[in-house]
Amino acid sequence: MDRTAGQKRTSGAFLYPPIEPFDQRMLDVGDGHRLYVEQSGHPQGRPVVVLHGGPGGGCSPAMRRYFDPAHYRVILFDQRGCGLSRPHASVEHNTTWHLVGDIERIRAVLGIASWIVFGGSWGATLALLYAQAHPARVENLVLRGVFLATRSELDWFYAGGAGGFYPDLWANFLHPIPEDERGDLIGAYHRRLFSGDYATEARHARHWAHWENALASVEFDGPPGEAPADYARAFARLENHYFHNGVFLEDDGQILRERHRIEHIPATIVQGRLDMICPPVSAWKLAQGWARAQLRMVPAAGHALSEPGITAALVGAMNGLRG
Repeated sequence: MDRTAGQKRTSGAFLYPPIEPFDQRMLDVGDGHRLYVEQSGHPQGRPVVVLHGGPGGGCSPAMRRYFDPAHYRVILFDQRGCGLSRPHASVEHNTTWHLVGDIERIRAVLGIASWIVFGGSWGATLALLYAQAHPARVENLVLRGVFLATRSELDWFYAGGAGGFYPDLWANFLHPIPEDERGDLIGAYHRRLFSGDYATEARHARHWAHWENALASVEFDGPPGEAPADYARAFARLENHYFHNGVFLEDDGQILRERHRIEHIPATIVQGRLDMICPPVSAWKLAQGWARAQLRMVPAAGHALSEPGITAALVGAMNGLRG
């Protein structure tokens, strides 16, 4: 989940000035996929890989601004099918485990022995799964808006839980789906997002993306701007593809069940107390009994990376890791 990124200076936190990449490339990862990968900050700095949300959200130049460029070597990339990666909006050979493999390939190609893994929402999910698969390669985890990829979390967002707080927006999300299909909205949208007709896919993609984007911030007070059709289609198709397939996990509780593999890794978990997309209970469950994890609940904050309190906590966490 998550398609928003912090893009502004906020009270309570200093966002570093814009920095330009010193390296940009298209990396062939096989299966016909090429990933956009960039590096910015200090070429000899402490490496940190940034995992964007979605699935399908893509990275943003604003994501560089959470890291002191004098200390960090910042690696951003667009996951399969989204952003500048190609082929665009493709779900072929596009699963959680392909993405975990891609992260490890990027690390090896860049000659990095180990790194900090920074991810929010779906990026936090991916960070946890990557760390569980390659614990020796992860020095620290910095997570925001935790999503454990469970059925209960998907039901919260796509079966009416969050809709109880935003009934008008929920009605808009339901509107294009016939009443007899509303018992499985992920499935109903899946049929339309993969109909083969571009106009149908784009129209339903905008409904899908609008529902999530509107709930990202506690300051939402009106319709956000319409996402470009190509962006919305890629985001919605990829996210729906993953959710329709249970995020390709072995079972519903896999991430928590395998947490023992990463309990030696220090972790900072930043969670908005009023997060409507990824409710705080998931972050709380993740942190319980993890001695090296620090949970920071941010009051009066929602899901978005750009929430002032979320930004302050993340910048503070990264400043604390500069050494």
